[in-house]
Amino acid sequence: MNSSAWRRDRDGAVVLMLHVQPGAARSEFAGMYGDALKLRLAAPPIEGKANDELIRFLADLFGVPRRNVLLLRGETSRAKTVRVIAPRKIPSMGLTGGFR
Repeated sequence: MNSSAWRRDRDGAVVLMLHVQPGAARSEFAGMYGDALKLRLAAPPIEGKANDELIRFLADLFGVPRRNVLLLRGETSRAKTVRVIAPRKIPSMGLTGGFR
């Protein structure tokens, strides 16, 4: 497994490959799922609620407005690709290949 396959830095943005698990008790990172970063979401996969929670969670984590978090792929899938534009902070994930 390539431990940094889930993160790419491009043109002042961070692109993340995620595997999301909706319906969790709270939103949090949960390790790796193959080459993707696993994220549990405290929202059901109904009417876009999980995608809204994903955007809110990442915006708070990276210190950006929600409009700076773009869902590039995976609107109806657990496998998602997200772009965070101009992150103000880069979180330390505590994972191999994580943010530094």
